[in-house]
Amino acid sequence: MSSNTVWHAHKVCRVNREKLNDHKSCLLWFTGLSGSGKSTIAGLVEEKLHVLGKRTYLLDGDNVRKGMNRDLGFSDQDRIENIRRIGEMSRLFVDAGVITLSAFISPFRSERQSVRNLMSVGDFIEVFIDAPISTCEKRDPKGLYQRARDGLIKNFTGIDSPYEEPTNPEIHLVNDGIEPNETAEQVIAYLKEHDYI
Repeated sequence: MSSNTVWHAHKVCRVNREKLNDHKSCLLWFTGLSGSGKSTIAGLVEEKLHVLGKRTYLLDGDNVRKGMNRDLGFSDQDRIENIRRIGEMSRLFVDAGVITLSAFISPFRSERQSVRNLMSVGDFIEVFIDAPISTCEKRDPKGLYQRARDGLIKNFTGIDSPYEEPTNPEIHLVNDGIEPNETAEQVIAYLKEHDYI
């Protein structure tokens, strides 16, 4: 980081934006294996928040990798950089007063913790979408698990690259044998219970 830069505090700040939006901002960080349902559930949560009149933005792994992070591969180092960039972008969205939903495998605890450390206390809400790998493989529409098992994809989380489960997530959703809508409602209930919305 350059020592020649300083954070510039503008007159219109997060407090003003949250007041205008009539809700608090935060980062809902959806993590879990590929096929666990992160993007589906995050999308449903955003739809429900939109119906409630809340300002949101959903950052999805594939979408971000098609743009800002298209220069990154899937080595451990590139995955770490992927999450670092997403964390910094998410922090700006939260400062903008937006309820930000980030749906990324984010397999390493240390990287998720580094994003949490960027945020003020209470801004980072870790949402663990917990589904057995066997269930994830059955849901896999792109056939990625099979390609990984056949050795056609390297560094695939859950096959030849580890996934470190959250030890104490704010929200733990077991997404196996339950309708995605029910899990999304649990996230909305958490936000209401903790006065974000």
